[in-house]
Amino acid sequence: MTAAAALALGVGSAPAEDTVKVGVLHSLSGTMAISETSLRDILLFTFDEINAKGGVLGKKIEPVVVDGASDWPLFAEKAEQLLVQDKVAVTFGCWTSVSRKSVLPVYEKYNGLLFYPVQYEGEEMSKNIFYTAEAVNQQAIPAVDFLLEEGIKKFYLIGTDYVYPQTTNLVLFEYLLSKGIPVENIGGGLRKDASGKVISAGNYTPFGHSDFQQIVADIKKFSASGDAAVINTINGDANVPFFKEFAASGLTSEDCPVVSFSISEDEFRALPAKDLVGHLGCWTYFMSIDSPANKKFIADFQAWLNKTEVPGIVKEKRVTCSPMVLSHNGVYIWKAAVEKAGSFDVDKVREALLGGVSFEGPGGKVTTQKNHHLTKNVYIGETLENGQFSIIKSFDNVVGEPFLKGTFGKK
Repeated sequence: MTAAAALALGVGSAPAEDTVKVGVLHSLSGTMAISETSLRDILLFTFDEINAKGGVLGKKIEPVVVDGASDWPLFAEKAEQLLVQDKVAVTFGCWTSVSRKSVLPVYEKYNGLLFYPVQYEGEEMSKNIFYTAEAVNQQAIPAVDFLLEEGIKKFYLIGTDYVYPQTTNLVLFEYLLSKGIPVENIGGGLRKDASGKVISAGNYTPFGHSDFQQIVADIKKFSASGDAAVINTINGDANVPFFKEFAASGLTSEDCPVVSFSISEDEFRALPAKDLVGHLGCWTYFMSIDSPANKKFIADFQAWLNKTEVPGIVKEKRVTCSPMVLSHNGVYIWKAAVEKAGSFDVDKVREALLGGVSFEGPGGKVTTQKNHHLTKNVYIGETLENGQFSIIKSFDNVVGEPFLKGTFGKK
């Protein structure tokens, strides 16, 4: 019986002494379920793949799946449950930075280990978290550099009202100024400090926001000069009404390209892809990567979907995306570190990770760094009508740098 099937049936697939409990902490309901449910799915697939080859140190992975329900305090409660009651050896989870910030003190209190797989704002390094995620210099900055090369001179910043978009835009504001972009060419509303100095920009909406008419009208006015782009850090299902309104306004990717950091192939299953043709994404993986490793990964995941018995898993029209691959990579990196340490002990596994562990993943080779981030490839893609991306630029072996604020000199 597979780990996923055992989970579905509520029974153990092996005696307790022959298993190692591993936590899965994602939103399976609420506004973030559009993105996070697929990370649960890819983790269960990866556990089954590893178990089929003998497990980790001779033990089969036994997943303990909990629902954070897009409720940030609940994430902290569920994290404590995983660590104290279930005594998991490691957790793979969280999407939003606010959920990660909520669980961080719990993992530090109980010396747990969390692998975090989703693009984020940086400015953080906990000894109890390993960030397989894209840091700002592995997503937002390469995207801005590409737009600058394409002749874009004006940037409108829009995002969801929480830490990831706000901090990312703090960094991008400094970066744009350092590249010679004047303040008046940065749209979305300016933020000033107590002295009146402009320190950031961005137009922020709540999670689940649905009325983008005024914001899109503002973008249309801002982009009328023909040399503007939108930097989009909207998270979750609010992307659906944003892009519908954007298309309805008559704006296109030729008039004003939008580069999004939270829309991957997986989100396109719920988005009007025909309205997003030509808009951009920047990730460390695209499903369209043409390599034997990626083709095998996609085929194996589809085969697993066809046979899995876990209730509630959608089997039709499934795709793969960067957060899914970074979740998958995280499990294999943890496995390699456990085997290098010869132990599931968190302190020993951490030391192995800090010493450098690599995995040849579907997006290319990834390697752990001493700052708990990964060196990995970066890709910029253009949206196609089928919800896939055509890769138009790539950067190899980009080192993750979480601390960027204050590091850019003005031009």
